[in-house]
Amino acid sequence: QVQLVESGGGSVQAGGSLRLSCAASGRTFTIFQMGWFRQAPGKEREFVAGISSTGVSTRYADSVKGRFTISRENAKNTVFLEMSSLKPDDTAVYYCAADSTWPLNGGMDYWGTGTLVTVSL
Repeated sequence: QVQLVESGGGSVQAGGSLRLSCAASGRTFTIFQMGWFRQAPGKEREFVAGISSTGVSTRYADSVKGRFTISRENAKNTVFLEMSSLKPDDTAVYYCAADSTWPLNGGMDYWGTGTLVTVSL
């Protein structure tokens, strides 16, 4: 049982950075693999980044490799997404999610409610 709440979204100009946070509910957080997904206007939701339950393994969408970094602090029940060199195409609602399987494939067990990131020129 995991409850997820995202925060840290906002508006930024192209080339800027943001750090998203996802706070999880309870002591079972360490069991789950965590991921970030996003949904841009007029597009389907897509995978962005994932991290294994221990934080040792990570995976990124090709579109964000080298620009985004996912991390987690299990003692704080929190997962992060550090975003840099942001582009207008990164504009989307970003969702935190949790699953029991690695690698992540989008079939997640739990989802947050999302946080909006808007990147302007």
